[in-house]
Amino acid sequence: MYILKNAWKSISRSKGRNILIGIIVVVIALSSCIALCIRRAADRAREESLASLQITAQISVDRQAMMENARDQAGDSGGHDQMREAMQGADELSLEELQTYAQSEYAEDFYYTISSSMNAGGDLEAIDTSGSSSSTSSGEETTESSQDVPELPEGMEGGMGGGRQQPPGGMGTEGDFTVTGYSAYEAMTGFMDGDSQLTDGSVFEADTSEMVCIINEELAVLNGINVGDSITLTNPNDEEETYALEVIGLYTTTSTQTFQGGPMMGFSTATDPANQIYMSYNTLKSIVDQSEANAETETDSETGMELTTALRSQTSGTYVFSDVESYEAFQEDVRDMGLSEEYTVSSSDLNAYEQSLVPLENLSTFSTYFFLVVLAIGGIILVVFNIFNIRERKYEVGVLTAIGMKKGKVAIQFILELFMVTFIALIIGTAAGAVSSAPIANQLLSAQVTSQQSQVQQQMENFGGRGGQGGAPQDGGAPDGGEGVPEEPEGGFGGQMASYISDINASIDLTVVVELIGIGVLLTLVSSCAAVVFILRYEPLKILANRS
Repeated sequence: MYILKNAWKSISRSKGRNILIGIIVVVIALSSCIALCIRRAADRAREESLASLQITAQISVDRQAMMENARDQAGDSGGHDQMREAMQGADELSLEELQTYAQSEYAEDFYYTISSSMNAGGDLEAIDTSGSSSSTSSGEETTESSQDVPELPEGMEGGMGGGRQQPPGGMGTEGDFTVTGYSAYEAMTGFMDGDSQLTDGSVFEADTSEMVCIINEELAVLNGINVGDSITLTNPNDEEETYALEVIGLYTTTSTQTFQGGPMMGFSTATDPANQIYMSYNTLKSIVDQSEANAETETDSETGMELTTALRSQTSGTYVFSDVESYEAFQEDVRDMGLSEEYTVSSSDLNAYEQSLVPLENLSTFSTYFFLVVLAIGGIILVVFNIFNIRERKYEVGVLTAIGMKKGKVAIQFILELFMVTFIALIIGTAAGAVSSAPIANQLLSAQVTSQQSQVQQQMENFGGRGGQGGAPQDGGAPDGGEGVPEEPEGGFGGQMASYISDINASIDLTVVVELIGIGVLLTLVSSCAAVVFILRYEPLKILANRS
């Protein structure tokens, strides 16, 4: 008790010195509180985002692995033809194969889609906002193009891939519309996410085989189509092959993303969101099967490729997982089930999730380094300050030890003095940090998001413009989380979007308080070590005899 009282009196006598120590500790506590709150908030945001994330994955051909294998097989002396043959060894998996891997115990759900490209038939007209001509069933121009379309090489009139000369399994000649068939409502991610919404009529049954579909409201307005009317679609490889579909619903979409094609893409309207036609998987599959049954085939004498007038289609499957661990276990399980190394399991959800965390991870890393630097500099300052403090109070140490107080108790008194000052300053610094951590954290995060957006924008401009290679939306997102921070800034090339986390709850919690208390104790012990060393080395009689 005597040591405690004497420590308090000593603090009262040396107010200026202890106020200076308190200011140093307040700065350290304030900076540490903000840094720790940011780190803690980043961890929470990461965990909450991952917990709410529905993880889906697809199995596709691993082009990179095939290219590496092709190089190995071709060798140093291998030619272009050898490498091309080596890379043509893997095709997209069939639906039966995809369903086989869906039996893995780690896959929670599985749904699939089939897509094709078809032309407008009868009086139906596709929406064309590219500046090129709109199309009718005969493929004639209905409006003049705002720009000259270069003449395409022979065999490339149908768009990328060479129209009918594209190998089987591709999309063939590009049509006016992208037609998609879904096996389940869960596969209609646009509607599940709220980007698309049914405005009139009803949606088709997921397992129906009836010739019914839903179309975009813009397309319906352009052509004067109402629910219950019929539309005609044709095979772009054979305009005499037609299919009549009943429109049972109209929908709207908030998506404005359109692939920015060039001359080699044939200025296709099929990628315009307003030209997307949806139906059940069974319906579109029956159309594709009928087209294949009626198709005319021939073999190109020059390339040896099989040409067909059948509708081209592509089937893709989506696997759903409950968590990341299941997704990772699925990757290993499908290999055990026989999936070739020429295929890869990838998740666009996890890729988008990781991309959305980039500004937050940068901020968390910055706060960690800042915290370590502040702690190191603050600790050094306190150590140096206490060395000078103990040298100034050397006579006081000599008196206390001369009257019988043990050196250990004298050292404890000095430690208590520093601890009391540190504890009071720690409370003040923590309180200030609790008030300022949230706004400062979000302001810093906003700056990180803006910086990341500018970096991606610059990269896209380096590749020839805002749209990059895939046509990012031409209008910016709405502000969210700070001035100039778009809600969905561009996240990469190919028009991909990354919804960056732009707001975090950087409020103080019990974990941060405990960490700050630990920091206070650590600073007290470290800065007191020098004082303790000096006290233990002092000889009281020499101190009193040499008093200056």
